[in-house]
Parts: sequence; structure tokens; C-alpha cells
Amino acid sequence: MKKERIHLSDHFTFGKLIRFTLPMIMMMIFSSIYWIVDGFFISNYAGANEFAGVNLIFPVIMLVACVGFMFGSGGGALISKKLGEGKNGEANQTFSLITYITFGVGVVVSIIFYFLIDEITSGFAAINSVNTTPEMIESATTYGKIMIAGISLFIMQGYFHSIFSVNETNLHGFFFTFAGGLLNMFLDYLLIGVFKMNVVGAAIASLSGMLITSVGPTLYFIFHKNNLIYLGKPRKSWSDLRKTLTNGSSEFVSNVSGNLVTLVLNIQLIKYIGQNGVVAYGIISYVSFLFFAIFIGYSVSIASPIGYNYGAKNNEELTNILNRSFVLIEFVGLVMFIFSILLAGPFARLFTNNDPEMIALAIRAMRLYSICYLFTGFSMFGSSFFTGLNNGLISALISFCRTLVFELGFVFLIPLIFGVDGIWLSIVFAEVFSMIMTISFLYAYRKKYGYEILFFPTVYFIMLRRRKREE
Repeated sequence: MKKERIHLSDHFTFGKLIRFTLPMIMMMIFSSIYWIVDGFFISNYAGANEFAGVNLIFPVIMLVACVGFMFGSGGGALISKKLGEGKNGEANQTFSLITYITFGVGVVVSIIFYFLIDEITSGFAAINSVNTTPEMIESATTYGKIMIAGISLFIMQGYFHSIFSVNETNLHGFFFTFAGGLLNMFLDYLLIGVFKMNVVGAAIASLSGMLITSVGPTLYFIFHKNNLIYLGKPRKSWSDLRKTLTNGSSEFVSNVSGNLVTLVLNIQLIKYIGQNGVVAYGIISYVSFLFFAIFIGYSVSIASPIGYNYGAKNNEELTNILNRSFVLIEFVGLVMFIFSILLAGPFARLFTNNDPEMIALAIRAMRLYSICYLFTGFSMFGSSFFTGLNNGLISALISFCRTLVFELGFVFLIPLIFGVDGIWLSIVFAEVFSMIMTISFLYAYRKKYGYEILFFPTVYFIMLRRRKREE
């Protein structure tokens, strides 16, 4: 029996929360998987220099691509609020405006950053010329230039991730991601495994997949006029654009600062360990891509019903979504921690070409880093919750403190105490402090937005379920 479509106006049980967010979670997981496949082919068919080079420049590429997440999340929250207020026509015009501006910004930043890649990679080489190789820097430069040339595709892919949730068609978004991912992985095998094109092949494969995940959704929203929202004539509104930027500032800050932290981590690793440290962190990044994708997919999806219920002034449903989300985050974080401990060995061997020294380093790093999964979901969700409430300032503050204040600060501080282990543990300390800050903000703003926050939601829902059974 076919299940009914879930609407933004529905009451969300645990089952509906999972069903509504699952396509977006799968979309993010699948995106992560084909980055992992990229890494597998580069590390096993191209070599450690190329693998390290790609992981060195990748945060720079993500820094530029995060423009799409900013417009998507910020615009999505505003559009959802307008739908909740019953302003459907205005929501469509706002959607069209934001879409066209996002693409234009993507083209501009692509041109600017293309000419900066040489300077950036030369800067990496200057940090520690003893522990970096010319081949590593050359690979970083080549991969970076090709990816930046097509970065507008990456930006539009990130933008549409949030929009499908607003349109109540997350499953359609997953299909586009699935198709793009299959093409990416097939071309990885063909261009890297067969034709030995190394990082050039990896970049071409990635951009080819992004062609499907960016152009496909654009055509979908142009020709499907029966959608909740569709592309048409834009509404020229500076206030809508400003609100989009403030709403999305948290995702922008989170992505920019998160990738800046990765750059600093790479610099610290080059300083403390050298190329092997960059490779080890590259392995951790692939695993964390996979795990964080679950939290990101959930948080991005759930911002739409939060925005809708805020616009509709349904405080009871805001309370329901908030506390049920905390229960799911608690459970998923624990599962991630356990799996990360158990899978550290297999993942390390997958990307290290059976180098005993690298395997030992990667396993220890992954197991220390895995503690952060117990805490990280709370701040990701909290930031997205305030984005849905159209409070870009608090959302951005959570993201800013989580990354630029806590993560960046601890990356420099903790290694002074614990040495190399401190590099991996710095993220754990940052996530604990971020969780405490996020819960504090949620508690402080409960009266303003009319929701209630339960400090032990899991216990509450167990008791509630037991009470219903007795009735």
C-alpha cells in the first residue's frame, strides 16, 4: 500500500519525521559515498601524493561551494514561512529570485577563485617543504583548478538540496543525486582505473555528476508547474534577498569556518606529522562525511516544517518537532560512535594500500575522533532550528562558535597538551562546548517562540508511550 505524501502542515510522529527526512539523508549519504569512491580510486590507482593533494585542496573547493548551501537553507526557510502564511504566489516569486541570483554568484566566484589556486597551493608548500612533495602540490593545483572552473554546478547542487524539502519532494531530489552519483562513480572507474587520468579524471567525474544534480533540478522546477513552488518570473525584493542572506548566514558560516578549520588541521598535521597526517585526516574526513551527512540531511529537511509551523504560529508542533528530534539525535549519535570504533580498521586499510604505519595512525585517529559523534548532532540541528524560525543571527552564532571559536581554538590549544592526539581530540572538545551552548540558546528563546524544551526528551517519550499503552 502506497503511503500518503507528508505535508509541511502535518503533525510529525517519529515515523513521519524519519519518512520526511530520509530522502534528504539518503541524498547526503549518497553524495558522501561518491566522494569516498573518488578517494578510493585516487588512493589505490593514483597514489598517496595525489590522494594527499586532493584532500589538501578540497576544503578550498568546499569554501566556495558553500554559497549554494547559504542561499538554499536561507531561501528555503523564507519560502517555507511564506507558504505557512498562505502567500503561495509570493513564495514562488521569491524562489525564482533566489535561484537566479545563486547561479549568477556561482559564476562570479568561479572566475575569482580560479586565479587564486596557484597562490593557495604554493602557500601550503611553503609551510613545510620537507614533509610535502612537489607531486602532492601539483596534484592539488590541477584538481583545484578544474573543480573551481565548474564550481557553479557544485553551488547549484547544494542549493537544491534544501529546496526539494520545501517543495515536499525530497524523494525527487534523491533520484537526481542517485543518478549523478552513479555517473560519477562509473567515470571514476573509467577515467582513473582504466585510463589512468588520476586527479584530472577525478575532477571530470565529479563535475559530470554535478551536471545532473544541478541542471536536472533546474529543468524540473521550470517545467513542473504543479509543484508547490516552481521557477518563473522573479519578485524583485531586496528585503527577501536580505532575509535569505541573514537566514542562510549560519549555514554559510558553518561551512566556511568548518572548511577553514580543516585547512588549519591540515596545516597542523603537516607541521606535526607531514604528508601521512594529511592522508590520515583524509580517511577520517570520508567517514565523517558519511556520518555527518545523516545529521546534515535531517537538519536541512526539518528546517522546512519548522519554518512552516512558525509562519502558521503552531507552537505545539514546534515543541513536538524539537523534542522528538533530540530523541533521534541521541540515538543516532550513539550508533555512529559504536560503528566508528568497529569500522576504524577496515576503513583505514581501504585507503592506505596496506601501509602498516599509515594503518596504525589512521585507526588511532579515527577512534579518538569518533567521540565527537555523540555530541555533534545537537548543534547542527539547533542551528537549523533557528534558521527555520528565521532567526539567522542566533543560527549563525551557533555555527560561528562551533567552528571558528571552539574548533579553531581547540585545534591550537589541545595539541599543546596531548601532542598529535590532541589534533583529533580538539574536535571532541569543540562539539561538547557547542552542544552546551546550543541547548542554552534553545532554553533562552523558548518563551519568545512559544515552544517547550525537555531536558530529557528520551525519558519523556518513553513515559508517554507507556501511558498510551495503558490507556
